[in-house]
Amino acid sequence: MMEARGSKAKKKIKIAFIGGGAMGEAMAKCLLNKKMAGPQDVVVSDVSPVRREVLNREYGVSCLADNREAVKNADLIILAVKPQNLPQVMDEIKGLAAEQLVLSIVAGATLSSLCRGLDHSSVIRAMPNMPAQIGEGMTVWTATTETEPRQKRLAQTVLGALGKEIYVADEKYLGMATALSGSGPAYVFLFIEALIDAGVHIGLPRDMAQALVIQTVLGSTHTVEKTGKHPADLRNMVTSPGGTTTEGLLQLEKRRFRSLILEAVAAAYNKAKRL
Repeated sequence: MMEARGSKAKKKIKIAFIGGGAMGEAMAKCLLNKKMAGPQDVVVSDVSPVRREVLNREYGVSCLADNREAVKNADLIILAVKPQNLPQVMDEIKGLAAEQLVLSIVAGATLSSLCRGLDHSSVIRAMPNMPAQIGEGMTVWTATTETEPRQKRLAQTVLGALGKEIYVADEKYLGMATALSGSGPAYVFLFIEALIDAGVHIGLPRDMAQALVIQTVLGSTHTVEKTGKHPADLRNMVTSPGGTTTEGLLQLEKRRFRSLILEAVAAAYNKAKRL
């Protein structure tokens, strides 16, 4: 269990999730699976009776319809609602105790807007991505200057349960992370899908093509991570002069594969800035 420091009694950390959708559930599941919290330490508030029933049944956590009631005794409040619902939620829970920490994963909600809407200064803003649902995510996060070091350590522990995390002092990097690591899984999934379809096109059974592609992507990713080599160096190791890989890469370059990826990320970033 996560425990507060500086107390002989070691008070258990109470966590309230406002929003029990896919990402809220993923965070709760990771914390529970990694024994960082027990069901008795977690409260989830959600407008949907169906979601409340599912989360209570699957994880044994308390589920409420009242946001104000959910945050009453929480040390950490995680905002995991849709952006259009955030103003109402902030109005409902405004007036939090000074020691309560708010962690928002709401897309586009800046620290200043969160602090203003909550009338609260201890706020963390985080951008996790979809693989956090299986504990393999990448999260970029930042905090207000008023957030205490112990609160930052708590946020780091929670976000670390989702996979890897990076703290940034400048909030501007969260918009960039939204475009790269936030939207990035969709680009990777599309590439995997296209590669599998290509295998089927040339005659491979679909299940075999899928197995080949998944392990190829996994192995290639781990090679970059474990060798520390530049991706271009590793690509050159696979590319023999006049060989099959050279021919395939030529087609990708002809059709601006590299430029299209850059343009996709830039477009996503521009959209993130407009949110």
